[in-house]
Amino acid sequence: MLTHTTGTTLAPATPAERDLVADLMATREAPVSDAPVWAPEAIGILLLALLLSPREPREK
Repeated sequence: MLTHTTGTTLAPATPAERDLVADLMATREAPVSDAPVWAPEAIGILLLALLLSPREPREK
């Protein structure tokens, strides 16, 4: 993106400002979602629950 400047100059950042920016860039972000992740060991539990679940009622 091109921008047009009017000839103003920026002062260099102070050491405190540089440290602040470095800290903000190094800080890890919190996870956005705590959604469950796939776990292969859960397959056995799901199969066991399927086998132990009650059967559907029979129609007469």
